[in-house]
Parts: sequence; C-alpha cells; structure tokens
Amino acid sequence: MNLFFEESGDFKVGAVISQQGEAFQVETPSGKRTKVRARDVLLQFDSPSPAEMMSRANELAGDIDIAFLWEVAGEEEFAVDQLGTEYFGHAPKPEEAAGLLLKMASSPIYFHKKGKGRYKAAPAAILQAALAGLERKKQQALLQAAMVDELKSGRLPQSMAPLVRQLLFKPDKNSMEYKALDAACAELQTTPARLMLSVGAMPSVKAVHDAKFLIEHFPRGTDFPRIDLPQISELPVAAVSAFSIDDITTTEIDDAFSVQMIGEGKIRVGIHIAAPALGIARDDAIDAIARERMSTVYMPGDKITMLPDELVQQFTLAEGDARPAVSLYATLDMGDWSVQSTETVVERVPIRANLRHNELDEHVNEQALAEGSGDYPHKEEIGLLWQWAQVLERGRMEKRESFGLRPEQNNRVDFNFYVVDDIVTITRRKRGAPLDKIVAELMIFANSSWGKLMHEQGVPGIYRTQGTGNGWAARMQVRMLTHAAPHQGLGVDQYAWSTSPLRRYTDLVNQWQILACVRHGVTAPLVAPFKPRDADLFAIVSAFDSAYGAYADFQNIMERYWCLRWLAQSSVRQVDAVVLKDEVLRLVEVPLVVPMPGVKHPRGTQVRLELISWDELDLTVQARVLEVSVVSESISDDMDEESETDVQTGMPELSENSVDSAAVEAVPQITAPPNPE
Repeated sequence: MNLFFEESGDFKVGAVISQQGEAFQVETPSGKRTKVRARDVLLQFDSPSPAEMMSRANELAGDIDIAFLWEVAGEEEFAVDQLGTEYFGHAPKPEEAAGLLLKMASSPIYFHKKGKGRYKAAPAAILQAALAGLERKKQQALLQAAMVDELKSGRLPQSMAPLVRQLLFKPDKNSMEYKALDAACAELQTTPARLMLSVGAMPSVKAVHDAKFLIEHFPRGTDFPRIDLPQISELPVAAVSAFSIDDITTTEIDDAFSVQMIGEGKIRVGIHIAAPALGIARDDAIDAIARERMSTVYMPGDKITMLPDELVQQFTLAEGDARPAVSLYATLDMGDWSVQSTETVVERVPIRANLRHNELDEHVNEQALAEGSGDYPHKEEIGLLWQWAQVLERGRMEKRESFGLRPEQNNRVDFNFYVVDDIVTITRRKRGAPLDKIVAELMIFANSSWGKLMHEQGVPGIYRTQGTGNGWAARMQVRMLTHAAPHQGLGVDQYAWSTSPLRRYTDLVNQWQILACVRHGVTAPLVAPFKPRDADLFAIVSAFDSAYGAYADFQNIMERYWCLRWLAQSSVRQVDAVVLKDEVLRLVEVPLVVPMPGVKHPRGTQVRLELISWDELDLTVQARVLEVSVVSESISDDMDEESETDVQTGMPELSENSVDSAAVEAVPQITAPPNPE
C-alpha cells in the first residue's frame, strides 16, 4: 500500500513498510523512512508506484485551469473527491485527486483550506481583490526590474530622484525603490552610496557625508523660520574701547576685551561677552530654535549656526558699534597681578576692532611681547593681558597639581582648515601661542568667576566638572552638572560655560541665570528662569550632551574627509607620521590618524609611510611603513594622561576651523577639535 500525505506543509508519497495503530512507517521514493500519522494521510493507493503517481499528479496539476476549476467548485465547502468527480466526469484516480490537491494548495487566493482534504472556493469579491493585488505586484515587479536595469546602466530612475537621501540613510525597506536599489547593488557588488554616486544622484562624496548627518539631525532642513528681532531696552554705554581676537572665519564673535589704566599701579580689565539673553526669553520662539539645535555645528569651510543670522548680527560683537554685552570687570594690582575685585555689568560696549589671527600671529609672539617690539593694533593692551594670562595659567597649574595632576603640556599642535572652492588648505599652529593663551585664560577666568557668582547666589547653572569620581577613568571624565564642583583638569574650583552664548545653548542658559544674579542679588533664586532642582535644566544637560557629541563626531568625520582630499590634491604618496600609541599613527603635516595593525613602537616614534590608497567615502587609508626613525620627545611628552582634555573647556570643543591633534588618544580613529573661545 502507498500513501499520499502532508508533512510540514508539503505533499509527499511513500510506500508503507508497517503500520502500528494510527501510525505508518513509510519509505519515500528517495529512500528516506519517516513516520506518518493517519490524520495526515490524504490518499491510499496501490498503483501506480509512489514516484510515478507523484510525477503524474504534478503534470495534471500543471494542466488544470484554476479559473475553470473555481467555477466548477461552486460556493459550498467540498471534499476533493467530490470536486474531482465534477471536474473529470468520473471518480478521480489517485493521481487525479493528488493533482487537484496540489493545484488548490498552490492557489490559496482561489481556494481556502477548511480541513483534511476539504476546501471552499473563495468568494468572488475577495477573489477579484486578490487578483487585482497580484496584478499590482506583477506590475511593480516589472517596474522594479526596469529600475534595476536603469541603475545598472548608470542612470537614476526618475521615481528615485526625490528619495535619494531617504533611500541611503532612512529607507523604507518594503518600498519598490529600495528593493530595486538593493537588487542592483547585489548584482553590481557595490554599496548604495557608491551606486548613487556613480549614477549622479549625489554630486560628491562630501554631499554623501553631509546628507547622512543632515537627515539624522536636521530632517526638516537647516533653514530658520521667520523671526521678529527682539527689542532691547536702553543700556548704559561702557567708557571702554574693546577689541576681539578671533580667526578670520569667525562670524559669531562672542567675546571681546578692554583695558583701562586706573592709577596707583592698577588696571581694570574688561571681559565682554555678547548678550543674546537680553533679547531671548525662556520658552519663546527663538529659544525654541536654539534649544532644538543646542549648538552651532562646525565643519571645515562651512557651519550650521544655532541662531538665525539676523539675530547673530544683532548681538555679535562686531567692530564699529556699541553692542549689548555682559561684562566682567577685574581690577588688578600690576605689582603681582592679583585680582583685587570683580564686577559684572550689563551694558553696551563700544567695539573698536575685530582682530584676526592671520594678521597678528606673525607679529605677536613671546619674544616680541617680552621685548615690546612690533607694531600692531592694541599692542599695549595685548601686552598687559599677556602678563596677566601667564599669572592666571601659573595659578591654575598650581591648583591642578594640588589635585594630583601633572602640569599641562603646551607643545601641542593645532591644525587649521580653510576650504575655498573645494580646495583645502591645512596649516599647523602651535597651541599655547600668546594670543591663544590670552583668550583661553580670560575665558576660563570668566567662566569660573560667573560659576562662583551663581553658586554664591544659590542660582543653579550648567557646570563642567572633572576629577570628582572614583578611579582614574572616572576622574578623567568630564561631566555636566547643575551645581558647582571642581574641574581638576583646568585647575579651578568651578567652571560654568558662559562665554559663547551665540553658539552654545548651555552658555545662553547660564547667561540668563547670571543676568538674574546681577539684577536681583540675593533674591535671584526666586526670579531666575531656572529654579533649584528644575527638571527642565537636567533635560537640557542631557539633550546638549547628546547633540554636542553628535556634532563633534560629524566635525571629526569632515576633518578626516578633508585630510584625504588634501592628500589627493597634493598628490603625495610618501609622508612622515608619528606613533600616537600601538598601531595608531598620525601624519605630521595634517591631522590624519592612520590605524596600522602590527605596528608597535614607542609613542612619538617618527615613521615614513607609503600611502597605497585611501577612500574618501569609507574614510579609510591603506599604507605601509618604509622606515622608522627616532622617538620625538615633543610628541611623546604631549601624550599625557590629559590628552583628551581641552585647555579651555575640559573637553574637545566644536570649532570653526581647527583640530586638536592630541585628542586622538581618546578616539584613535578620528581627530578631535580644540576650543578657540
């Protein structure tokens, strides 16, 4: 006896070897033996043989007109042998009954299974809807195949044009366009991004990097909604002549300085910070914009500002006008440069000049300052600020050492990126140059002083701290808190970001709090925008950390991209590099970090590399070592335990055009940026 049975959704045949109760031991045509339960048996037959019966059944199933069979079936539930008698005009033979079963099982839109060997024809309306669906799928399959052919031919299908970014970075994997792209990539053995580049859907590799970042963090685009510029109440005009010191590309000028001689060997130094908090109120329309963005995003040659340009122009400390500012005045005894007193004032500050590094750096160096040589704007004031900055730095280093940390190294190298018409220029610039140190030390002084002011008035703020955890890793971690705590890396008792309110939301928040302290004194905790233990302040800290980290990652990616572009436009194949740590090297001329598996030399070892290839899309570099030179002490000394800590902020900060090459200890694949305040 032979059986036609169902097993795991498949129809099979076999010869019965034995039977035990409701179970059969069956041998299939392939020779496999299996146990079949009686309830799974559909037909029992003696002839033909199982293999021949299955062959005839498949042939008959192929010849059956399923539409005609559906018409014959009627509307009532039926057994297969009943339908077989109607269809064939006689009681169906085993192969005919099996053929009907095979055909109906493979046509679920025509016949619905109701039980063992029993079916019911699908209602006409349901059948028509299903057939229409099949037709749509057929047409979609034809369109998808056509799109695949177009992509393989180097053309972008018209229907894909508005979906390019979505297909690359946030695809609907059930869409016809994505399936076509995926199929074309599989056939061409490439990636979606490379295929889109090859068909002209993306204009450049840079556009791919930009699009990936923008669709994640600026899905609605980078344009600002229309805003009404705020009206600012009358403010007293300071009797000073202030100046700023920034890179040539800086447009959000947050800080400026002034120096006044007040007799008896004393001077009054003003640190003037742009005051957008005077025109922005918590939870207003502009605040909503700033809070959504959290920070200006920088990348070589471009930026996405936190605030609308027209608002930035209203508050930036541009030369030739008296601009709203929160000013911290420090009265100094020039005998020992000690701080006699400080005062915070809200006022308009006349900005006489916006000085630029590219115009001053060659004139303002330590030797020129010591000799009093050179001729440049605000020479006398810069000389006085330089003397105070050195005293401030020594004080911080003493404080830092009291926390058990080694002194900071000032021999690090920064790299400035300038991009014009897709041509990149990367210049080296030693960190700790006088102008950098002046700005850095005065910003640290202001951030620490205002952090102390908020703390003493009982007003919460956003502080950066370091060194308060247990264990080395925890001590080195920079954290954000809403109460004052030491920043051991900087050597200060508290540090509240307050000096970049045009480009960092944390600084804008702190400026609101500082204004409350200045205007209301001891009652400030009652009227400050953020009260003690305000849950919203904690939410801001969390959101800022997330956004700021993502922006820093993007800046790192774009700086790495532009380093690879520099290699291409310079046509260099052999370069010098230094070992940062095992298997991680950095080029000397540009801040490009190259992983080199197997290369293990002491930090600072200089190596000659041959660049074999690089990929601007994957941001990878293939290289081999040509020769190994001596250890560079300056590089080795530079890589201390504070290599991830920025001199001014305690963390790598987003910057307009430069990168801190020493920060790669923390992230060996990508260089991290510095912090020109």
